[in-house]
Amino acid sequence: MQCLLCEEEGGTVLWRDDFCRIVRAPGEGYPGLCRVVLNRHAREMTDLADEERSRLMRAVFATESALRGLFRPDKMNLASFGNQVPHLHWHVIPRSVDDPHFPDPSWGPARRAPAANPAAVSDAAIAARLAELLD
Repeated sequence: MQCLLCEEEGGTVLWRDDFCRIVRAPGEGYPGLCRVVLNRHAREMTDLADEERSRLMRAVFATESALRGLFRPDKMNLASFGNQVPHLHWHVIPRSVDDPHFPDPSWGPARRAPAANPAAVSDAAIAARLAELLD
């Protein structure tokens, strides 16, 4: 079995421990798009022990908090699908009313072009905030 998230980081690593990693994922129109990726292969949240679920969600919520503070979005979206990559990971997506898909899901048909000058927040700034929240 080949798994993209077992073989690759899934984006630019912003924070990691022995259990999971938080990466900034490429996504036109979504400069704050991050993923929280379990380091070992599992398909579903119920594949994890209770303590592991709590630990993973702590990373998801810390990512949401960091991105809310840095991007000041109109809304935050949290999603775990795994339909295309069946490796347990969460998408944490800051949304704004002028993003390409708002108010629809970010994976549907676009309503408008991406903003010409999206909010500029560096990887280092996100990583620093994550370290404050998680270390």
